[in-house]
Amino acid sequence: MVSPETILEEALSLQPTQRAKLIDKLLSSLDQPDATFEALWAEEAESRLDAYARGELSAVSLEEVLAKYR
Repeated sequence: MVSPETILEEALSLQPTQRAKLIDKLLSSLDQPDATFEALWAEEAESRLDAYARGELSAVSLEEVLAKYR
């Protein structure tokens, strides 16, 4: 197997547009859906929505959030 250092050396010898395409492909390969994570997030979202409907959570407007960080 080729070492990561060797791959990096070869990648750095590419033209800038070729390196950009390689980076895009590498980053895209990391963005794979995780069914377990998706299910957990859906469960959390439903739980939060239910809590909001029961009056256990309050909402904050976008304007309030943005004002906090200005």
